[in-house]
Amino acid sequence: MTTAANDEQPVPETSSPAQGARLLEVEGLVRHFDSLRALDGADLAVDAGTITGLIGPNGAGKTTLFNVVTGFHLAQAGRVLFDGQDITNLPPHRIFRRGLCRTFQIPREHQSLSVLENLMLVPPEQQGERLLGALLRPREVRRQERALRERALEVLAFVELDHLHDEYARNLSGGQKKLLELARTLMTEPRLVLLDEPGAGVNPTLMQRLTDNIRTLNRERGITFLVIEHDMDMVMSLCDPVVVMSEGRQLMTGSPEAVRRDPRVLEAYLGGQYAAAGG
Repeated sequence: MTTAANDEQPVPETSSPAQGARLLEVEGLVRHFDSLRALDGADLAVDAGTITGLIGPNGAGKTTLFNVVTGFHLAQAGRVLFDGQDITNLPPHRIFRRGLCRTFQIPREHQSLSVLENLMLVPPEQQGERLLGALLRPREVRRQERALRERALEVLAFVELDHLHDEYARNLSGGQKKLLELARTLMTEPRLVLLDEPGAGVNPTLMQRLTDNIRTLNRERGITFLVIEHDMDMVMSLCDPVVVMSEGRQLMTGSPEAVRRDPRVLEAYLGGQYAAAGG
């Protein structure tokens, strides 16, 4: 269920891929760091229109998988397909422009800029970034800046940070920074958003707001999400399907209920207490 504020605010426009189509395919990815084989033939599939969970113990290779998929680390074997196109080892900015965005475990906001400025910096190919554009087309630069400001304020209203638009980003709480990270992805037209532990360090109120936003964007705009998260309650209530990783490769994929009851998952990842509660 979305919050009343989310019901009142328009959801930022994005493109909507065909529901159910295979949007992301990871095939046999390998990535090692010296003697550590972080990815050891990892496979993954994400269908358009889903909120897919990605779980596993620390060191399973989840964040490394995100880094390779988004071009921050190079794959040493295997490939990544996005909407049927091979994007393996493309630089991050080219992957980003295709509509594949990600957030980080530790938010990477521009601390010395305002919340609003953090959003306005995101869209590429801005006229004001080029000296000739600023000199020869000042009216176009001003028009584009006004449009970007309006869109940024719309996005901030959607994530309920509009009252902080003039605040320095460094002054936000941990949960507010996670919302800001999500807002930054919405300044583009994302088709797939990779969320790396969005719930880490977030209080329950902001966690509810964040999950409501994810559901609304998925349902109303068709944005697909792949979510790394250690909060099993969040994963089981938000994600379907759920992918389990272990030692750099996929262990299983299934519904939340199937994952909850799989003996390997219960023993290795969810722990005895959760297994007892969920079984």
